[in-house]
Amino acid sequence: MHDVVDLRSDTLTLPTLEMREAMARAEVGDDVWEEDPTVKRLEAIAAERLGKAAGLFVASGTMGNLVSVVSHTRAGQEVVLDLDSHIFNYEVAGAAVIGSVQMRPVKTARGFLAPEQVREALRPANIHVPPTGLVALENTHNRHGGTCCTPEEIDAVAAVAHDADVPVHLDGARLFNAAVALRRPASDFARSACRRGWGRPWAPSSAPHASSSRGPGACARWSAAGCGRRASSPPRGSSRSSEWWTGWRRTTPTPAGLPRASRSCRGSPSTREPSRPTSSSSA
Repeated sequence: MHDVVDLRSDTLTLPTLEMREAMARAEVGDDVWEEDPTVKRLEAIAAERLGKAAGLFVASGTMGNLVSVVSHTRAGQEVVLDLDSHIFNYEVAGAAVIGSVQMRPVKTARGFLAPEQVREALRPANIHVPPTGLVALENTHNRHGGTCCTPEEIDAVAAVAHDADVPVHLDGARLFNAAVALRRPASDFARSACRRGWGRPWAPSSAPHASSSRGPGACARWSAAGCGRRASSPPRGSSRSSEWWTGWRRTTPTPAGLPRASRSCRGSPSTREPSRPTSSSSA
């Protein structure tokens, strides 16, 4: 164990002996078939504490952010976020590589977007510019030394975004730090957003993350406290899983005339690419 308090990163914490013993005693099962009772309890606790319909355990905070961003957006859209945010600086451009979305970083004073900054950054309806698909916040803020914003500040930003029909994602890798510091329940911070997770690995992701779009229940058919596995998806390991995955996957470019596969916490079910006929030739 460290003999000093090391504040370089939240990833430097080590499990105590009691934590290790709890891990060794944990009841386990096949999570592919959703039969791991410990994971299911963890997801349920995460959802309850954040006031969301469901939770999703993933392997890291970066994965939780990526799942959330891709869940909310379509290829070719833009994400408005802070210039110093973790998503923009430390996640190897995953949202661009996998989600085919563009970042629109905005310089802020404390790491938090102000409502007027969001209003200014929202794209107008114009065929020449990428439409705004998501507003992303981070609380507490890593590169700004752990600054935290209040639930009311998040609500104010979300109101501007939602008025433009744009969802909000909260990277809550250290959300419980903010909850303790401000003496507020974690659900207050997540009420206007669909989030990522807590702990590490995440439980909706790996630190809380939240996202929301048009009011209570808007993300009910998603997990990860609003983002992630769709409630209507086939059971893990089923024969339909590969078909469902194809519907989720994004392909770039999309041939003319074929709908692009997308997943949105806000809209209608994903559109799957139609099966392409197999060409054959005769000798």
